[in-house]
Amino acid sequence: MSDRESMEFDVLIVGAGPCGLAAACRLMQLAQAAGSELNVAVVEKGSEIGAHILSGAVLEPRALDELFPDWREREAPVRTAVRADEFHYLTGDSGGWRVPHAFVPYPSRNEGNYIVSVGNLCRWLGQQAEALGVNLFPGFAAAELLVEGERVAGVITGDMGRDREGRPRDSFQAGYELRARYTIFAEGCRGSLGKQLMRRFELRRDCDPQHYGIGIKEVWTIDPALHQEGLVVHTLGWPLANDTEGGGFLYHAADHQVYLGFIVALDYANPWLDPFQEFQRWKQHPRIRRFLEGGKRVAYGARAVNKGGLQSLPRLAFPGGVLAGCEAGFLNGAKIKGTHTAMKTGMLAAESAFAALAADAPDTLVDFEERVRSSWVYEELYRVRNFGPAQHKLGTFLGAAFTWFDQNLAGGRLPFTWHNRVPDHAALKRAADCPRIEYPRPDGVVSFDRLSSVYLSSTNHEEDQPCHLRLADPDIPVKHNLPLYAEPAQRYCPAGVYEIVAEAGRERLQINAQNCVHCKTCDIKDPAQNIDWTVPEGGGGPNYTGM
Repeated sequence: MSDRESMEFDVLIVGAGPCGLAAACRLMQLAQAAGSELNVAVVEKGSEIGAHILSGAVLEPRALDELFPDWREREAPVRTAVRADEFHYLTGDSGGWRVPHAFVPYPSRNEGNYIVSVGNLCRWLGQQAEALGVNLFPGFAAAELLVEGERVAGVITGDMGRDREGRPRDSFQAGYELRARYTIFAEGCRGSLGKQLMRRFELRRDCDPQHYGIGIKEVWTIDPALHQEGLVVHTLGWPLANDTEGGGFLYHAADHQVYLGFIVALDYANPWLDPFQEFQRWKQHPRIRRFLEGGKRVAYGARAVNKGGLQSLPRLAFPGGVLAGCEAGFLNGAKIKGTHTAMKTGMLAAESAFAALAADAPDTLVDFEERVRSSWVYEELYRVRNFGPAQHKLGTFLGAAFTWFDQNLAGGRLPFTWHNRVPDHAALKRAADCPRIEYPRPDGVVSFDRLSSVYLSSTNHEEDQPCHLRLADPDIPVKHNLPLYAEPAQRYCPAGVYEIVAEAGRERLQINAQNCVHCKTCDIKDPAQNIDWTVPEGGGGPNYTGM
């Protein structure tokens, strides 16, 4: 028997993002409609609801309409309608052309959508959940699976107050056992418990590898004369090479703010590539810089996104729980949107769990996958199933042309399905075989360095705690990654966590874990798959506002 304190719930939800909160709200709506009582809890590693939420974001309101048809009367923070939509193909540091609207693929158009802060949307969803009677536990990291026999019985939250060596300090507090009949895992992209579940239950046995991008975002307050509220701008092309998928976004939100950022697919081959620096270069392009002149950068953050689509979806159900939202990989890459699909799959998970509780059904929610397959989420992902593989096979320019044909003329119904079966970490070539990329120094006006950027994320970790970035073999970074790939962790990390330093004539990898913004890129792109991203103490990490 465990000597930890424990709490019992009907349904436990791990992660207070759009998926987890939508699931919580839907569960309580169903209970109220049935006149039954339900004990639902949401555990969240961020210091508060929304603290770890980062997304572009342009919201398609379809799932929100279903969850709360009266969201406008409830004053949801969804107010800036898209009024203009531009797509640009950049051909150099000053060249490019605007893509005519007729040649923009249908999924990439944004009529009827809204520019939002998903962090603020989650804070609002948290308020709705709490009003419905959900137990919210921010500041508690779900650190371990609670498994009894072959069934997931809940999670164990991380201990608080251990020193670097793992020894209890005076402030030590053991984690809690949070037990439930069903657990919905909604940690977001590359969830640490989701990785364990996929291995334990072989959930990825029949699918392609998941594919990812690293998204880096800033919020700026700009000159009111340059602000065009409701304008959405996307770019492809420069500064990335044609064989490297990615692009930029710039959204004109309310209050003279713009949300801008850059996404680089993590199947890039050149280990000298630095996504953070590519973002800094992109901001210097005249089509972007013109909006930033005289403005002020007020926030920064980064997050991995999954982009494998339909072919990369794992099995979703296992004894005692399900994977939902970005935990499973429901982002629509062609739309560059995942909030609406995350919310909808969370709602479907809630419906499956509620029906099972009412019927005293078996431990495995066998109907959840069928609910997903019968929903508009599956139809949406099916239609764009070839988007990611086309970018990988054909490159940015021809891939975009194929997507236009596939979506606008063939309606996503071409009689074949392409695959990309090479994991992102395996795509790196040796540094000696790739051209070195020299990046300009930041000007402090539009482009900036990593550490000043991390400062704007309000990232904070208790320094005297075990490192949450664990190396399976501490020798691999210097003995393997450094000679073969010039240790790419120094470049793919957007927060300066990894450094090669010389001491007494020897080189070693230094891990500045306190800088970590929880993007998970290291866990994905390390060529030796030697880095295991685990949760730090609850409440640690970034504290985003308005992201």
